[in-house]
Amino acid sequence: MIVVALLAAAAFTAGALTGNDPRTDPPGPGDAADTAPFAVKPLPGGLSDAQLAGQRLVAGFEGTQAPKGLRKLIREGRIGGVVIFADNVASKGGLRRAIADLQSIPRPPGLGAPLAVMTDQEGGAVERIDGPPSASGAEMGQRGRKFAAKQGRATGRLLRKVGVNIDLAPVLDIGRRGSAISEEGRSFGSRPGTVIGTAVNGFAAGLRGEGVAATAKHFPGFGAAEVNTDFAPQVIDVSRSKLRRVDEAPFRAFVDDGGELVMLSVARYKAFGGEPAALNRAIATRELRGRLGFAGVSVTDSLDAQAVLASGSRKQVATRAASAGSDVLLYGDWRTARKSGRTLAKALDHGRLDRADFEASVRRVLGLRATLSN
Repeated sequence: MIVVALLAAAAFTAGALTGNDPRTDPPGPGDAADTAPFAVKPLPGGLSDAQLAGQRLVAGFEGTQAPKGLRKLIREGRIGGVVIFADNVASKGGLRRAIADLQSIPRPPGLGAPLAVMTDQEGGAVERIDGPPSASGAEMGQRGRKFAAKQGRATGRLLRKVGVNIDLAPVLDIGRRGSAISEEGRSFGSRPGTVIGTAVNGFAAGLRGEGVAATAKHFPGFGAAEVNTDFAPQVIDVSRSKLRRVDEAPFRAFVDDGGELVMLSVARYKAFGGEPAALNRAIATRELRGRLGFAGVSVTDSLDAQAVLASGSRKQVATRAASAGSDVLLYGDWRTARKSGRTLAKALDHGRLDRADFEASVRRVLGLRATLSN
């Protein structure tokens, strides 16, 4: 990200929206607590549908101080975290105080775990806070695992110091020639082995060693796209076998290494029906969880991206992402997230979203947050 079913009949409608039929879709191992990279516990009692929905939302805000509306969402348990952008950072000390203030807001019983505080600190052209990493993904890929691990540790120390507990990095996309991800210097390499060795075993391991959760992106691989999805829809015309053999290989390594979060792309994949990955159950549940065995937290790429806005209304997008199995819906603005929370709570109450699946996502999110620093 640089910086968007009415009982039986309704369940069919939701399946049609995503190109999948929930009556015949096999469930993925979304409840596989024994394989999660963190402890997944029962939900706290007494949560309202609005609070359940809120745990699946993370959003940004303008300026260096969180507005009253966002603070109210936190206080009422109707949002699970924030994402930090460059305009939130006047100074490191100021950012640290602002995040500490958000973490100190009292929340309802059972929701007192640290807020998820995310940022894109990749290095190179994509970083929100002045400081490490001092190299782009491309440079880290060229210089090897030890250098990438050092960069990851330095980045983790910086983020911990200012109160950020999740880095939306590293990029695990295989950089094909002429692709946006390569042109931007964000890919660690054009071969799976290079990306695994430096991004997974290097940078991500370094972050984790400093107590910051890493996020592998953009599943199932964005390395064939010519334009960033923030600016235009993208269709990935790569066969399923090649995506699995090449593009998904670093993600499998990340999962096997205990990776905490995976970001789902919002590009469209012909091999999986053509829906944006974050809205596509075939990818978000069956491929990521069923095939790769991922039991951590999945997060969408920005649901404000042009690639998403071209695929339906805000309400449709939010419902489709949640139905597909994306755990966390990521928005640039907290007011949009607030509206989406209302949409999700209403859909859950009316039976348009499967409650067991929904609650499994919330358990994963709360399990992750219990491990985060504040």
